[in-house]
Amino acid sequence: MTKEKSNSSEISKIAVLTSGGDAPGMNAAIRSVARSAAFHKIACLGINQGYQGLIENKIKQLGPRAVNNIINKGGTILKSARSNEFRTKAGRKKAYENLKKHGIEALVVIGGDGSFTGGLIFQQEFGVPVIGIPGTIDNDIYGTSHTIGYDTALNTVVEAVDKIRDTAISHNRLFFVEVMGRDAGHIALNSGIGAGAEEILIPEEDMGLERLLESLKRSKKSGKLSSIVMVAEGDKIGKNVFELAEYIEDNLPAYEIRVSVLGHMQRGGAPSCFDRVLASRMGLRAVEALRDGISGNMVGISDGNMILTPLEKAIKGKSKIDNELVRVSEIMRL
Repeated sequence: MTKEKSNSSEISKIAVLTSGGDAPGMNAAIRSVARSAAFHKIACLGINQGYQGLIENKIKQLGPRAVNNIINKGGTILKSARSNEFRTKAGRKKAYENLKKHGIEALVVIGGDGSFTGGLIFQQEFGVPVIGIPGTIDNDIYGTSHTIGYDTALNTVVEAVDKIRDTAISHNRLFFVEVMGRDAGHIALNSGIGAGAEEILIPEEDMGLERLLESLKRSKKSGKLSSIVMVAEGDKIGKNVFELAEYIEDNLPAYEIRVSVLGHMQRGGAPSCFDRVLASRMGLRAVEALRDGISGNMVGISDGNMILTPLEKAIKGKSKIDNELVRVSEIMRL
């Protein structure tokens, strides 16, 4: 693995920002960066509203006391915002001038692949050392087995589906439950197994309408009076979950069908213990990487160990679905 060295290993002041969709555990990561920096006698600043805040000079001191009592909070105290201006060279030049104005020598970016793309371009253009921390509930970043927020999202989905199942059983209904995952089915697959879903539809496995219909018919014949079908929003079977439900209802009138789209509730809530610990470990590793003169990398976890992956690989790589879990889901549907 290549570790790009920054121009100076004597980092004295860094900044941290959150970008892209919020994820439970981002605050724990911010806290870890601030306190790890203080431990190593490195000044830390926080940038409000991501790259747009960097352009607008929304920068503040972020000492160890400024991050009290945030480890348990969802969302991000630094806020997040889209920035079309940062996509331009002129916008990034403004951002760089603000970094220089505050004496900031390196940047920690907490977010997903879009956020890392911006950070990598920024580093290449202006030589600012950047380290990424993966924060996204979709768990779709290459170079880490878990992203910050993923575990919490799974628990949120399972809790919601447990409640939906109570209604499904009471009324002998078939529920289609849509969860987040435009490009990856990690949430649908893992929460589907955890919640005991009869069928799990993910982008990586094109089940097909007829195969789904036949499977549901078999379930009905076997004596199942209610069922849960977990659907990742990026699944390719239908144009959307409502069209899919309508097709099944037209061809399987024995079931009364309902659709539940969990939506942005999956992003919210207090982070799980796993996400709090993961974020704390990642924040510390990010700061120590910068202190050691390493930049252009993302912190990840593999087999319980903190690892570094070049940002370019993290952006271009593709996370893989665990085929063993696919096999488990197929057997458990009987």
